[in-house]
Amino acid sequence: MLKNPSHKYRPFPQINLPDRQWPSRIIDKAPRWLSTDLRDGNQSIIDPMDGVKKRRFFDLLVEVGVKEIEVGFPSAGATEFDFISGLVQSGAVPEDVTIQVLTQSREDLIRTSFESLRGARAAIVHLYNAVSPAWRDIVFRMSKDEVREIAMTGAKVMRDCAAAQPDTDWHFQYSPETFSTAEIDFSIEVCAAVMEVLQPTPDKPIILNLPATVEAATPNIYADQIEYFCKHLPNRESAVISLHTHNDRGTGVAAAELGLMAGADRVEGCLFGNGERTGNCCLVTMALNLYTQGVDPQLDFSDIDRVIETVEYCNDLPVHQRHPYGGELVFTAFSGSHQDAIKKGFEAHDMQNDELWRVPYLPIDPADLGRDYEAVIRVNSQSGKGGFAWVLEQDQGLKLPKKMQADFSRHVQHMADDIGRELNAADIWDAFKGAYHVDTQEQKFQLEDYEESRASDGTRLFAGKIAVDGGTQSVSGRGNGLISSVVTTLEDAFDLDLKVLDYTEHALGTGRDAKAAAYLMCQSGDRIIWGCGIDEDVATASVRAVLSAANSAVAD
Repeated sequence: MLKNPSHKYRPFPQINLPDRQWPSRIIDKAPRWLSTDLRDGNQSIIDPMDGVKKRRFFDLLVEVGVKEIEVGFPSAGATEFDFISGLVQSGAVPEDVTIQVLTQSREDLIRTSFESLRGARAAIVHLYNAVSPAWRDIVFRMSKDEVREIAMTGAKVMRDCAAAQPDTDWHFQYSPETFSTAEIDFSIEVCAAVMEVLQPTPDKPIILNLPATVEAATPNIYADQIEYFCKHLPNRESAVISLHTHNDRGTGVAAAELGLMAGADRVEGCLFGNGERTGNCCLVTMALNLYTQGVDPQLDFSDIDRVIETVEYCNDLPVHQRHPYGGELVFTAFSGSHQDAIKKGFEAHDMQNDELWRVPYLPIDPADLGRDYEAVIRVNSQSGKGGFAWVLEQDQGLKLPKKMQADFSRHVQHMADDIGRELNAADIWDAFKGAYHVDTQEQKFQLEDYEESRASDGTRLFAGKIAVDGGTQSVSGRGNGLISSVVTTLEDAFDLDLKVLDYTEHALGTGRDAKAAAYLMCQSGDRIIWGCGIDEDVATASVRAVLSAANSAVAD
């Protein structure tokens, strides 16, 4: 047997925060968003983006409304430097967008970063150094004092470089890298030291980014860290608290949401969560989570498929079919019970007097993301009668009576079992036409022409020509109404036993040229059979429905 070496690990320590407030708070406004797709996202893909792809991604971010964009790591090489400098020099950065660059706390790298931004209207320089015990002891072999000094020295270089380029509106960001696994009080100590150097004010605050560089605990622990930090940071009013969560435990979005509840102001992440290891906070998921709570996220994903197309092209990574909100299948139901609930939800929504969204299994209206309703319900062997009924209604406009749905379900199930794959709209329409002899050649009785008149006693007279087994036969009959007169005609002419149990009809669409659909439930001996007729004229549709039922009665 394989051993489970869980003894190698220790639970993450709790934060001493007995009066925590974040559990009772809600997020009632959008945070400041920063996309790091062009930096953190770019360094996590197998083949980093070239300048053309980075520019296409940058333009997408601007289009969806991101106002702060980390565009790269200028000191990483000529490709990064040239792209950033080119953005600035070409005037590609809109007036309401601020670009950001990342640099380690080394003087030569900081100076290179400022040089790449020469001529920018406004820019954020993001300085970082790791502060947690594992990095201090294993990677750097430095004391706390030495680590704090690295941060302060880098801040001084940033301050001096900014002073040398006074025409740019400079903003400073500092990250105590590996914050999530560092001693919280030491992180506060280092950040306070950086603030002493840079002297931020409420009108010109510093951005303090508190990354879950490696997600090491449940999201509530991260929220405790953020609330504790906000409560104990000196001069808190002169700092914007920013979050940069990773997804090692699969809760990057949850950690960011709880971090906002704990007092943070800003969220960093990538579209669809691309990033190192298991990825970053997904900005699409987090923004649309807000949207479903009635909060405007200030980001536009109303054409999410085009966003996905660009992201997949630039990252050369697919967006998973089950990715929240954006995945190809996230609004699709195959299960019969789900389909029935969704179908009823749409029917109820159409009858509402307001726009409140209350459709079961759909937390957001797919139309708000540019998706249509055709793919919401799809049919396979797991589907129920609500599924194919929805498809027929969306594709053909047919609104089958509930009992007819149950009758048709056995035909759909047989087809699904025979084909062994998902059924598309054409498959379902073919099954319907075959089951009820609608617009097919496989009919014993086929209407060619008819006339209807009223007798002196008030009864209805039917006189028509019906094609029967390749020939044409003139027939006639009398009844209380058109349908009963057709039934009587078939009984007399062809010795058929039909008893009408139910009849419904509806228009197919609107306007002068709209067709009508008629549905007939009949009893023939001990069998219940259904007929359907479709025609431009509702009376003719009902005649065709009777013949449809007759064809089913004589079918093997």
